[in-house]
Parts: sequence; C-alpha cells; structure tokens
Amino acid sequence: MLSSVKSASQALGIGRTLTYSLIKQGRLETVKIGSRTLVKVDSIKALIDGAKGGAA
Repeated sequence: MLSSVKSASQALGIGRTLTYSLIKQGRLETVKIGSRTLVKVDSIKALIDGAKGGAA
C-alpha cells in the first residue's frame, strides 16, 4: 500500500519537511508515480514500531 507524503506526515505526527528528510535518509521507502512521491505504508509502520521500541 502507498500513502501520500501529506498522509504519511499526519500518521507520523510530523511536518512535511521532516518527512522528506526521513525519505532522503532512507528511513521511509517511496515510489515515484509520475511526479508524485508516495510512501510505502509498511515503512511508516516500521518507523512507528521502531520509535515505540526505542522509547520503551
């Protein structure tokens, strides 16, 4: 499944700029379809799960 950058930002509770930074760092996987950048939902879940694991 794929999500827009805006939706990914909302799911993560962060801004668009930080979302693009995570994409650039390779922490969020993306797919380009035409001019759109879409984020793989699995990578959003992995980032959230990783954050929860690090906080515990």
